[in-house]
Amino acid sequence: MEEFVQIGARPGVQIVARCPELNSNSRDIVRLQVITLLWMLIECVVALISSWKAHSPALFAFGSDSAVELLSAMVVLLQFMPSFRLSQARAAQCAGILLFFLAGIVAFTSVGALILRVEPDASWVGIGVTVAALVIMPILTWRKRRAGRIAKNAALLADSIQSATCAYLAGVTLCGLAINAIFHVRWIDPFAALVAIPIICIEARRSLRGDACQCR
Repeated sequence: MEEFVQIGARPGVQIVARCPELNSNSRDIVRLQVITLLWMLIECVVALISSWKAHSPALFAFGSDSAVELLSAMVVLLQFMPSFRLSQARAAQCAGILLFFLAGIVAFTSVGALILRVEPDASWVGIGVTVAALVIMPILTWRKRRAGRIAKNAALLADSIQSATCAYLAGVTLCGLAINAIFHVRWIDPFAALVAIPIICIEARRSLRGDACQCR
């Protein structure tokens, strides 16, 4: 950050000029988070509605994680609003608590579906949104990590890990949905949701411990 004394200014008063690279990177971060908010809103709504129609625990887990990702992206975006102040550590802790709560809900729903022998229907809309997530989320993850390291923004780095987790969950969910749709193996859907739980818990632990916030 460069500092200079403006010609004609009162003695002792310094006008601070921000580095153009930081301004550009901040605008890039804001754009990334706006794109993330829009996509996660679509992903969350489509996945949850599809999970309700198809009685799919896997889609429910995927859509619920999308809701947490939506909150995480919003927290990063709010940091660029002058009237809002939020500790990055507190934001990461809140995300971790939400993710552990999500893991409990997914476990309860999936085990219940297996015990009650719920037979999820094929969801081609769900397959479509998970395929789209597999394309979009890795790109957003890479862009967020790059911008987060340049700006040394811990919250954005943590958010990039959540974006990566969303891509992993999309892959797991897609496998369960595709096998169910093609081979009509009903139990694979709740089983895919159970497989997603360790991924959610790992992400939650990283958020609570601050491991995702290390700028490298």
